Parts: sequence; C-alpha cells; structure tokens
Amino acid sequence: MTPLLWTLIAIQIAMGAFDTFYHHEFTERLAWRPSQRFELQLHAVRNMLYALLFLVLGWLEIHGVLAMLIVALLIAEIIITLMDFVEEDLSRKLPASERINHTLLAINYGAILVLLLPVLIGWATRPFGVAFAYAGFVSIAAAVCAVGAALCGLRDIAVTRRLARMTRAPARDLVDKLAGRRTVLITGATGFIGSHLAASLSAAGHHVIALIRNPAKAEMLPPPVTLITSLDQLADDIRIDAIVNLAGEPIGDGRWTEAKRTEIISSRINVTGEVVKLIARLERKPDVLVSGSAIGWYGLWADQVLTESNKSHACFSHALCEAWEKAARPAEELGVRVVYLRIGLVLGAGGGFVARMLTPFEFGLGGPLGTGRQWMSWIERDDLIRLIAYVIATPDLAGPINATAPIPVTNAKFTAELGRRLNRPAVFRIPSGLLRRLGGDFADELLLGGQRVLPNKALSRGFVFRHETLRSAFDAIL
Repeated sequence: MTPLLWTLIAIQIAMGAFDTFYHHEFTERLAWRPSQRFELQLHAVRNMLYALLFLVLGWLEIHGVLAMLIVALLIAEIIITLMDFVEEDLSRKLPASERINHTLLAINYGAILVLLLPVLIGWATRPFGVAFAYAGFVSIAAAVCAVGAALCGLRDIAVTRRLARMTRAPARDLVDKLAGRRTVLITGATGFIGSHLAASLSAAGHHVIALIRNPAKAEMLPPPVTLITSLDQLADDIRIDAIVNLAGEPIGDGRWTEAKRTEIISSRINVTGEVVKLIARLERKPDVLVSGSAIGWYGLWADQVLTESNKSHACFSHALCEAWEKAARPAEELGVRVVYLRIGLVLGAGGGFVARMLTPFEFGLGGPLGTGRQWMSWIERDDLIRLIAYVIATPDLAGPINATAPIPVTNAKFTAELGRRLNRPAVFRIPSGLLRRLGGDFADELLLGGQRVLPNKALSRGFVFRHETLRSAFDAIL
C-alpha cells in the first residue's frame, strides 16, 4: 500500500462524505423520502462494504486465496454503485453538483483500482494466511473511517425501516368530493402542492392538464397527465372545468433582495395574467378559478386571531399576496367563480416548511426561532388537497378562504412537538438578532412574525379537517 494509493483513498473518502452529508442528508433529504427507500438500501450495503475494506486494508495483509475476497468486495461495490446510479436516475432528479461529484468519485475510484489490484495480486501469490500490518496514523485513520462508514450504514438501515412505515392515504381518496370526471388545469403542477394535487386528481380518474415551465420535471407527474409548456397550446374550444393556479417563485428559500422580490412578484402576476387571458378566450368558461395566495396577506398581527373578514397590515408579504389576488380578480368579471386560497405553512415529509427542519432536528440540533412566541398557522398537505377539491365542488364558495388547520400553535409548541415526534430534544434556540442579520425582512416576516389564522369559512361550510392538531399531522407524515 503506497502513499499515493492512500492519498487517493483519502480523497475518495472525503468526496463520499461530502456526497452523503451535503447531498443525501441536507439538500436532497433522502432519509425522509419514501420514494428513495431502495436507494438507501443500496447505500447501506455499500457503506458496510466500505467499513470492512477500510479495516482490512488499514490493519491487515490477506494472502493467498483470501486476497481474492477483497477483489470480490471491490467488484460487488462496483455493481452496487451502478445499481445506485440507475436507481437515482429513475427515482429522482440529481442536482448538477451531485452528478459532478459522482463523476469525480468514479474517476478517482478507477485510479484506486489501477494501483490496488497489483497489490492484491501480489498478496494472492503468497502462502495462505493473514498478517498484521500496523501503519501508524494511516491505520488509525482507516479505523476511524471504518467506524464512520458503519454508522452511516446502520443509519441507512434504520431509515429504510422508518420509510417502510411512512404510509400515505390513497391519493384518489383525497378528492372524493369531486363527482364525475372533471378536467382540471393546474399551474405550478410540479411544486410540492401541485404535484400531489395532480397525482390525486389523476388517480381518481379526472383529466389533469399540467402547465410546466421546465420539461425536465415532467417525470414528477404520474400519468395520465396532459403536459403543456404554454397556455397558448390550449385551443379556444377546449373544455376546462376548473383551474388551480399555484405557480410562482418560491418565497422561502433565501434573502429577499430587490431582484428576488421582483422575481417573486412577477412570477405570480405574469402566470395569473396568462390564466385570465386564457379564460377570456375560452368558448366555455371554467366553473371556478382557485388562485393561490397566502396568509401573509394579513401582514403581522402578533397574537390577534385572524379570519377571512380581517383587514391587513402593510409588509412585503401582504403586497405580494394582494398583487397576486388582484391579478386573478378580472376572472370574476368574465363570469367565473374565483377563490383566493390563503395558504398557511404546508406540512409534509417530502417538502415544504417542515422538510427543512427534519435534518437538524433528527441530529438533536433543533429548537425555537427567536422567542418562540410567534404563531404558526399550518395545514397538513393531504388536508390542503382535500380542501382544494372541496372548494372546486362547492358552487357557492368564493372569495378569500384560509387554508390553515383549526388549531394554530406557537413556534415553541411547534418545535417541541416536532422534537417529541422524532424523539429528540428541541433546545437549541436560534437568536432573533442572528436571524434578522442573516435574513433581513425574510426573517422578520416568515420566521419571527407569524399569524394566528383560523379557517372560519371552511369550517362554517362543513369542511372537516383530518388533522386538526399538530400532533395528528406529525404522526401521519412522520
């Protein structure tokens, strides 16, 4: 084992650790995605093989036919890695950084094999036996890496068992209020909400037309779905029963620079304007336009209870939501029932607000934001899909409707309940000053402000939430 070979192995370990922690844990959050269960099973087996290889190469020389067992392990690792590449491509879209990292890993692994195979062949020509080969720091480092790989493998095994328990309600049951076969146009159909809505409607036998801006994301939508990249592709005589308008640049993924604010607003206004133009030229108008909005419309009100009848306070969130709702308003003049769905924090393991909290909380690093007294008005994603279907199916529901669960909670209660569900402490409070320094208005309005919103209109019309309490929601999705 030459210094160059150990250097290449060290580089391989560093790149593998980066891939595991940055991509698998923090950005892709594979541990909370049931669709990635088989991928994690492959990772578990491969990590255990790595642990064995590090121990053997760092501490022993295996001679005779036993050396061929190491060759067999290397071949098994190659096969598992190829299976992993195929599974990743079939089940998720890899970010560019992960693809580049995988390419570098493959190249470096090839160099390792070129240098390692002559060593193993030399061991194979010696008499059968095992010799102790302590190499000082190298052996100690190999042992540490072996322990790390084994721990990652054990975590992957535990995660696959958890994912097997994360069952979901049948998608078609979420839209059972919609009778007959409807044609529903969805904008923002590849988002966290839109993709689940499209899958639910399609599973129930409805015709879904999905407006997508990025054709590469089409694989996120299960067939049968009609995909379009522009509303101009729809003929004037097409029959559309309902439009659900959810498209827009994500609001919670970074600091609100001037450029970001412009993109957030224009992405919503432009698509909504295109939807209204489509309605205007359709020979048969849709029955309803369910247009997205958010509880940010109300602004910041501290502890005051907010319903659909409340007024607003000025802030960027209000300006955004007001502009979004205003852009949809002309559809009313065209004789279409318009519903402004003021959506709260949407909870689901596969994305949304809570998905960003799972990794730090699982590692015991979660806790309240600031004082923890700010209110969080939330809704479980399946309930939101059910509410959208209920709105479409109820002809006299119009205007603003709060899409939040009946029991909002403070941030302190939210983090404590998440910690309880994950069996982890939730004591690492993040200071308000630090959040404001890092996020500016984004932190003030989305993380430290909050609204105490109640879904009065939905409740008064008889809509029943399956998850009224946060505990019920967390128990369902986690």
